[in-house]
Amino acid sequence: MSLYDIPINTLDGKPASLKDYEGKTVLLVNVASRCGLTPQYEGLERLHERFADRGFTVVGVPCNQFGGQEPGTSEEIQEFCSATYGVTFPLTEKIDVNGDERHALYTELTKATDAEGGNGDIQWNFEKFLIGSDGTVLKRFRPRTEPEAAEVVEAIEAALPA
Repeated sequence: MSLYDIPINTLDGKPASLKDYEGKTVLLVNVASRCGLTPQYEGLERLHERFADRGFTVVGVPCNQFGGQEPGTSEEIQEFCSATYGVTFPLTEKIDVNGDERHALYTELTKATDAEGGNGDIQWNFEKFLIGSDGTVLKRFRPRTEPEAAEVVEAIEAALPA
């Protein structure tokens, strides 16, 4: 199954899919508003702004599975991200990324291996997947890998559409 074929709603409940970003490079990140890693929103927004005009976007995927750190409603999540971190990149509906209720998008994403050889379940908030302009998973980065770490920026630059 292609990542482009999997439906996922926007944060405001409108039908969407990664097909909406076909031809772009995407950094997909499961996010949370009350996590010690939440300040990563700043770096994610800077990446989004830096590369947006070159065919790149960040997509945030709220998830409340790790310590209940994303308990808010869609409106509360949007307000927090916008007011606190100036987030302009798109956010999806809140979903499960692990377990019996894992969203189909993450069923596919968790097949990818990270730089340390890990795959399978999402470890924590802010795990990152770099998706190429053709919809294939190119890289997987662990939660503590900062969005602007050299390995992330280099992978984005290498994956940008021509």
